[in-house]
Amino acid sequence: MQSFFAPFVLLIKQKSNIINQNSNLKSQLLIKSYTFQEIKQKLVNYCVYQDRCHADVEQKMREFLLIEEAKEEIYLYLLKENYLNEERFTRSYIRGKFYIKHWGKTKIKIHLKQKGITEKLINKCFDEIHEEDYQKTIKKIYQDYSSRQHGLKEYQKKSKTIKYLISRGFEYDKILFVLEDLESEI
Repeated sequence: MQSFFAPFVLLIKQKSNIINQNSNLKSQLLIKSYTFQEIKQKLVNYCVYQDRCHADVEQKMREFLLIEEAKEEIYLYLLKENYLNEERFTRSYIRGKFYIKHWGKTKIKIHLKQKGITEKLINKCFDEIHEEDYQKTIKKIYQDYSSRQHGLKEYQKKSKTIKYLISRGFEYDKILFVLEDLESEI
């Protein structure tokens, strides 16, 4: 009878040890309180480090558990001093995602909408991507990805590569335009 309950007793002891460890961790992780000026400076530093959108700053403010009046005052200060600028953020985001990560306009637009950026502003800022660069990028990705497809027939390579480009956010009509250009070169 004792051997039947032994694993359960051990389990209960282990659980109580874990609970005790967690309560010790909680006491070690004391929530630090900041003054209004310290929080304001932390948010300024947050915005200076890299361009941020309004949603990012609001999320950061939630971490500080601020009252509405304090949030509003900090928010207005960041806007007034130009630490927070939606257009600058959008342009920077578009440049980074296209020129560094090689995303297409569709994928960039979706991610910006998720961050609460208006479609009007997104479309206005897409002039950061030059059409010539856009086509060169599609061409380069197409050639790189297609060359890595071994053991497939040509139409399978083409189909798979087009699907890949679409998943990267490039528009189907732009892909076809570049493909026609590539085929005319051959």
